[in-house]
Amino acid sequence: MCPVCSLCIIFLLFVFPRAESCLQCTRVVRYLHEDFLAGVSDITVQDQIELKKIIDHAYITYRDTSRQYHGVIDPTTLYRARTEYQSEFRRHWTEETTGSIHWDMITIVEKGKRILEKHLKVFVAEGLCPNKCGLLYQSVMNCSSCEHGLRTCLSTTSPRDCGEHHLEAEEGDQVVLDCFLPWHTLVMGQPDYHYSWRPLTQNLSIEGDYKVLVVTPESKIVLNQLRVEEQGVYRCLLQDSEGTTLSRTHFILTVNPLPLTTPRQILIQPTLPHWFDSRPVKLHRDFLIILLALLTTLCFMACLALIVGFR
Repeated sequence: MCPVCSLCIIFLLFVFPRAESCLQCTRVVRYLHEDFLAGVSDITVQDQIELKKIIDHAYITYRDTSRQYHGVIDPTTLYRARTEYQSEFRRHWTEETTGSIHWDMITIVEKGKRILEKHLKVFVAEGLCPNKCGLLYQSVMNCSSCEHGLRTCLSTTSPRDCGEHHLEAEEGDQVVLDCFLPWHTLVMGQPDYHYSWRPLTQNLSIEGDYKVLVVTPESKIVLNQLRVEEQGVYRCLLQDSEGTTLSRTHFILTVNPLPLTTPRQILIQPTLPHWFDSRPVKLHRDFLIILLALLTTLCFMACLALIVGFR
């Protein structure tokens, strides 16, 4: 391209106003259009001016489209829209050209609008303020100013209240308490889960009676070898680095005691009469001598009988 044409393109890029929009908020898309204008050949300066007008008008339509969907977008949705448009833009100029560069440009930037609208619809339906309870400061980009900020997402339920769960376990069992919610991954910074406990009462709103158990970045805790006295109300608070409570969850735990074991029956011996002497009988010494002599005599006579019998 001639030096004069290059200077004209640079001049046009700075003179024409930039209408901020979600797609144009990324350098990838801006550089994609600018590189195309700088690299296209065999067109006149008037063609370059018209192409630049088409692109600038597309930015305006992108901005208006985003305003129909709350005018904000999160980084993930913006990345998806940008990468899809980038792929379609490059494929369009290699496969789907009609011979009219102006019409081809109008076609592809219009397709960019549809791509942006498709992703914004999904974001608004599923990703914008996804918390059904509690408080969330969601990181989003303003599609008009291209500035990042935090959008306050406060649920319509009781402030910070994210439900009450009733649990029942046997004495000695294990229970897992987990107050994680999918939107907790969107919380900025390093939040912590604060678990505390108090005996079971009727009013769950009393805050001063809770005993702090643990503060941890993990959403779950495990209660092992449960005892009956450990039943009660367990509260889980998710707090950000500033100490702001973002969600509150209660677990009502009932611990059933183990049944008492059947006592073993003890066999009782019958009572003997009072006149019965249970002491072992002691043999007299003379009696034992006589008994021993008798046994010796009998053995001797038996031996004689055997000798006579074998002769």
